[in-house]
Amino acid sequence: MTASDNANPPELLAAIDMGSNSFHMVVARQVHGEIRTLEKMGEKVQLGAGLDADNKLTEEAQQRALACLSRFAQRISGMPPEAVQIVGTNALRVARNTQEFIARAEEVLGYPVEIIAGREEARLIYLGVSHTLSDDTGRRLVVDIGGGSTEFIIGERFETQALESLHMGCVSFRNRYFPDGKISRRLMDQAVTHASQELLNIRSRYRELGWHSAVGSSGSIKAVANVLASLRITDGSIDLRSMRELRRRLIDMGNVRRLADLGVRTDRQSIFPAGFAILLAAFESLGIEQMTYADGALREGLLYDILGRIQHEDVRERTITALQERYHLDQRHGEAVEASSIALWRCVCRDWNINTLGDEELLRWASRLHEIGLTIAHSQYHKHGAYLLRYSDLPGFTQQFQQELATLVRGHRRKFTPSIFEGFEPADAQRLKRLCVLLRLGVLLQHARNYESPPTLTARASNRRLQLTFDEDWLSQRPLTLADLENEKEFLARQDFSLEIQTR
Repeated sequence: MTASDNANPPELLAAIDMGSNSFHMVVARQVHGEIRTLEKMGEKVQLGAGLDADNKLTEEAQQRALACLSRFAQRISGMPPEAVQIVGTNALRVARNTQEFIARAEEVLGYPVEIIAGREEARLIYLGVSHTLSDDTGRRLVVDIGGGSTEFIIGERFETQALESLHMGCVSFRNRYFPDGKISRRLMDQAVTHASQELLNIRSRYRELGWHSAVGSSGSIKAVANVLASLRITDGSIDLRSMRELRRRLIDMGNVRRLADLGVRTDRQSIFPAGFAILLAAFESLGIEQMTYADGALREGLLYDILGRIQHEDVRERTITALQERYHLDQRHGEAVEASSIALWRCVCRDWNINTLGDEELLRWASRLHEIGLTIAHSQYHKHGAYLLRYSDLPGFTQQFQQELATLVRGHRRKFTPSIFEGFEPADAQRLKRLCVLLRLGVLLQHARNYESPPTLTARASNRRLQLTFDEDWLSQRPLTLADLENEKEFLARQDFSLEIQTR
């Protein structure tokens, strides 16, 4: 998608959630700002179970995942890139060979795959759940038990107030406590105790915030609700009394093979006790009295996130503004740097093949945040800023985008060395170097900090060469800017970039 393609928003949207246990896809149509689901697909891929002793995804697990994605790919083929979001969660956050798998997945799908942080996953889950519930008042607690992580969110209407992602899930707990399918009192107690220990990190804060209603999403909680209803212990809602009764019955059964008698699907039987243990610990630790199940989840949240961007209600813009305010940035200066960087970008974006909307957004936000590191110290503030952007929780941003944003801020001043771009694929590194050059020049053109409009100039670019032509009067009246540009020639030359300055 190029920066000018947003005039005709796409009608169809699609989201794919590559979870640790299941892969899910949803295709929907947007009608007057609302989303109407057309098709849902889901498969138990159990990617998290495919992590070996070195925390690498086995070839067998990768093949299962790629086979599933090939089926999904057929349904989304031909959709515009801005209408599709594909994300990976906990298993891909922890796997040591994630990048290798992502490259294979992108080849199968034909669309980029992003890895999201735990709290971003929690934000999107809440967004999906809140859009499937009545728009009532009062805080709600949302719990989502995944294959490798469990998210806990407190929010009101569509806004979150607390977000946490804990490193426990039904696949990881199954592997640790119920690997052979046996269910005993000792194993169940160990699993519940482990989950309770993880919950100690959030217990006090969440209880203090409180909530009016509790909602569960994901297959594990749905399965518990269905079992309680089939046993006629409840009407499908979940409370602590019914959970303790179900615990007793599970222990009496003694093995997951007997869960079929309760209506648990074959593909969910092995992970059911693990998901149940995590949910029971949540009820006991957080003091949950009653919980209902909601159908919305991460994939629905992704759809509404896409819709927000299309309708110019982008949560990422709110995140950038919040960062500017939190770290007391000079916003007028940031806007002036942005204007200069974007003026240069418009001149050369096609020649340098950096003309997507994502490229423009990356350059705009890096311009606004380039001085964020000053909140720590003036010395080496570009490095401090890169650290803050790389490791902060930034709602709306994927881990890849945060890394790219941090890289531009890291490279916006001083030495321009190859080490800044280490860890990126060659094509991405080249793209980031070119955007970084434009940011560096945008900063230099605003060095005087007098909030000037960008100068009238022309720019030509080819591979590693950039030629800038200024009005002679403009440059002659700014000898310090000319000196900055002459110094910049030397910095860029170390990366084999040739900067030429001319006047007319």
